[in-house]
Amino acid sequence: MISTASSQIIFTRSSAGATIDFAVTCPYFFPTERIAAGWAFPGRLPLGAGFTGTCHAHGDEAIPTETELREFCNLGYAHNCPRMPKDRCADGVRFAVARDEGSRIILHYVSERDHEPVEYGRLEYDCTEQKWPAPLRNACLQRQAECYVAVYLERRPRKP
Repeated sequence: MISTASSQIIFTRSSAGATIDFAVTCPYFFPTERIAAGWAFPGRLPLGAGFTGTCHAHGDEAIPTETELREFCNLGYAHNCPRMPKDRCADGVRFAVARDEGSRIILHYVSERDHEPVEYGRLEYDCTEQKWPAPLRNACLQRQAECYVAVYLERRPRKP
């Protein structure tokens, strides 16, 4: 089922009586710093928390307003965002942990346009070395993956 809340689009899927929300982040958003203000449940955001950052929609860095950060950058599918290019490959990106083996985390990502996948891939994070063996070439997506994994690791710390 798809529902809308302000400019945010949320996908819900029912499974064994539970409903899971799937929101996406903007593919042009380069998160820089974690923020807590503005969201009732920041843990439900696509990156696991809210972030400030810069917009790279037109190639250069722009500083989004607080409203843009809250309604577009952190939530994706920002059709109403004035910065969103009309000719774009994707409107949103979602991340998910595919496997957590303790010493490494396998992350899947999907870039979407009009709610359909246009690109997908797999990333690996080495928890022991604290690095990405093969980082993405897209700086925004790589930074989003780093933020996603950092929040994930805060919630699931590694044992020394």
